[in-house]
Amino acid sequence: MDAPRLHVASVEVFERLMPFVRPFRFGPSVVEAAPQAFVRVTVEVEGAGAATGASAEMMMPKWFDKTPQKSPGDTVDDLRRGLVNAAGLYAHAAGETAFALSAAARPAQLAWAQREGVPPLAAGFGPALLDKAVLDGLLSALGLGFMGGLKRNVMGLDARLAPDLAPGQVDAFLAGLSAAPAVALRHTVGLLDPLDGPHGLATEIAAANLSFFKIKIGGDVPADMDRLAEIAAILAAHAPGFAATLDANEQYDPDRLEQLYAALGTPALAPFKARLLYVEQPFDRRETFAAPLAPALAGLPIIVDEADDAYESFVRASALGYRGVSSKACKGLYKSLLNAARVKGWNANGPRAPFLISAEDLTCQAGLAIEQDTALVAALGLTHGERNGHHYVDGFGPAPDTEAHAFAQAHPLLYAVRDGRVALDVSRGLIPTQSLLSAPGFARRAEPEWASLDPIPLTPVTDPTLQETPA
Repeated sequence: MDAPRLHVASVEVFERLMPFVRPFRFGPSVVEAAPQAFVRVTVEVEGAGAATGASAEMMMPKWFDKTPQKSPGDTVDDLRRGLVNAAGLYAHAAGETAFALSAAARPAQLAWAQREGVPPLAAGFGPALLDKAVLDGLLSALGLGFMGGLKRNVMGLDARLAPDLAPGQVDAFLAGLSAAPAVALRHTVGLLDPLDGPHGLATEIAAANLSFFKIKIGGDVPADMDRLAEIAAILAAHAPGFAATLDANEQYDPDRLEQLYAALGTPALAPFKARLLYVEQPFDRRETFAAPLAPALAGLPIIVDEADDAYESFVRASALGYRGVSSKACKGLYKSLLNAARVKGWNANGPRAPFLISAEDLTCQAGLAIEQDTALVAALGLTHGERNGHHYVDGFGPAPDTEAHAFAQAHPLLYAVRDGRVALDVSRGLIPTQSLLSAPGFARRAEPEWASLDPIPLTPVTDPTLQETPA
């Protein structure tokens, strides 16, 4: 079907502080609480009427922007201000398909970010949330589930932001999608997570039937190798068929990465190296594109994450020897889809080493965030993804119990009641996806209790190219 045009009749944004049950260290940052952002829109769809759409995502401090001069609170405030700016750009926009609206808002959002000293990755957070909510409303108005909407390309996704893709390649890719029936949990082992004791790694493996792991490394090669040796021994004993990834969160440089790779070849770590799938974002995003990867790293698949701040980032990285890119709904679902189309095309037609798109997490919380991100992961056909929101936050956190139970009733295979509280059911080591992909809308069968959230005031943004012309 042709992608319908739509009008964004209203936009509202909210937040809720989510305390962590244990500190989460990634790179140089330690997070003990972070706000979750929520968006609610009303869209009027050509030929289908009006519908509501919603989305949610964590505003994680010091991930989108690791500038040393900015405090964690500063980086969260930048995300909040960027979300407000994006809400102003999308509000009342009309006469475009869902993707055309996103593409049209992008230059103004980036111009705002440049004026405000906000890096592109952080600037993309607000539009990513708006795009998810608008698509949810569009699919709801059309009575389509996420998978059905993608296959029909009702959002009008095209290659205007990815001119390296051939004509018709996007439509063909979407039409050929085959969803994964379940997404296995890839368990995050943070730099402060205990390896022993009642909350240690062996206990986590037994409780969640884990076989995939994402291990944070901090840039100190001897310390990282010592910790990896401990982890490798635990995995060999308690999850012998495991597969693992490493995430450096921009804390390495080329010389130290070569040292780490060489150390992985020692007898003690060679079995772990054989089960290592890839290393994620080793270098500072500003240095990622400075030079090709060294020949000594040719046998090590390396992917970009924080450096993936533009639609062309993966193309640039692939030319330098990088083998993959992460999918995160917080970086934009349309970018994930286009990058997946690139991977499929490159692997089918190119002589270079196989490329990959991986599923990574931004501490996606129970409810809308994990449901929509997991639906995207499943639609891409990915069979495992990092899932750590349940690990660092207790169930639905401070959300009302009625909200948590509404989500559990809507997706009974996703959630379970533990000690009287609703939480993601990790006991099988996987998340079933059928209910996420089939319900009308973008994986949404329940909503937060909006009155329990803190409204974020909106500041109007005037852009004559995006605003509806008054009658």
